[in-house]
Amino acid sequence: MLATFDGTWVRLKSEGRTFYEQGGYGRPEGTGLRLSPEEALYLMERNKIDVREFGFDTLLGFFAGQPNFVRRYLVYRDIRERGYVVQPGPHDFRVFRRGHKPGVGKSQYLIRVLSERDLIDYDQLSQDVLAAANMRKQYLLAVVDDEDELTYYEVRVQDLPGVGEPAECGTPVQASLFGTYALAHLPPGTPLEEDWYGKRLDSERLLLRPVESIYLMRKNCLSVVRDGELMAAEQFLDAAAEKDVEIREKERVFSDLRAKGYIPRTGYKFGHHFRVYSGKKTHSEMLVHAVPSGTSTPMSVVSRSVRLAHSVKKKMLFACIYNTDIRYVEFARIKL
Repeated sequence: MLATFDGTWVRLKSEGRTFYEQGGYGRPEGTGLRLSPEEALYLMERNKIDVREFGFDTLLGFFAGQPNFVRRYLVYRDIRERGYVVQPGPHDFRVFRRGHKPGVGKSQYLIRVLSERDLIDYDQLSQDVLAAANMRKQYLLAVVDDEDELTYYEVRVQDLPGVGEPAECGTPVQASLFGTYALAHLPPGTPLEEDWYGKRLDSERLLLRPVESIYLMRKNCLSVVRDGELMAAEQFLDAAAEKDVEIREKERVFSDLRAKGYIPRTGYKFGHHFRVYSGKKTHSEMLVHAVPSGTSTPMSVVSRSVRLAHSVKKKMLFACIYNTDIRYVEFARIKL
């Protein structure tokens, strides 16, 4: 079937409407059909259409100067060959449910195409994911690596549900400050230890990490003495920040998780801030990394994190911190 190219769109006359009606290609325009560059190239590659005065290589070369175009075409072709109807849409593509097409079905995914070296802007990404959720769509990243292999990630902004009430406390436990650690003289089996706080040094001493101490101080469950004087939680936080530049972000996320009934412990062995338990279970279920607002991370870093989390059967969440809110952004590899 013969088509024409006007410098932006490839157009077919009335006989081209069958591509739309049968395969969901293009957009109707009058009695004819308008094809996007990706759609036209795919149909040319499959010998379904010819474009006057343009071969496949010539038309591809015309569009290849556009940012990310070759990657978009590779993703478009891959999705089509998996049996989905795909059209240009918000971000890069919208993908219909299998067996659905424009006019007689609903789209399921909104897809953004990235390279492995692109930066993930958590602020923008979380806004895009929430917008997709409001449209009842799943938001996917299609990542094209430097060997043109494709990996798909589903991204969700999680509103972590509470899994229990944080433990209550009576009289504040007394502790002394040693460096940035609080040391409390407590026998085994005390409520703090039963609720998975601290590390026992011996039968008389419990050592509390800075994030634990600050959270407990704010709940009036712990009082810390430095040089004979009681410290405020903010004083402790300022002192800890001199040794740990990430303490403010970690403390915000730790406190939020604890308030929801989760038990966060260090995730250092996994390369992240916390491994997180839903209650007093044997195995943690999530890895959580705290990131301040305005943070961008290379997609390659996210990919490594997701692969590691998957290998140890955990979810991978990045906790994006705002003034009054924390958004938990979950990345998970999927197969279309």
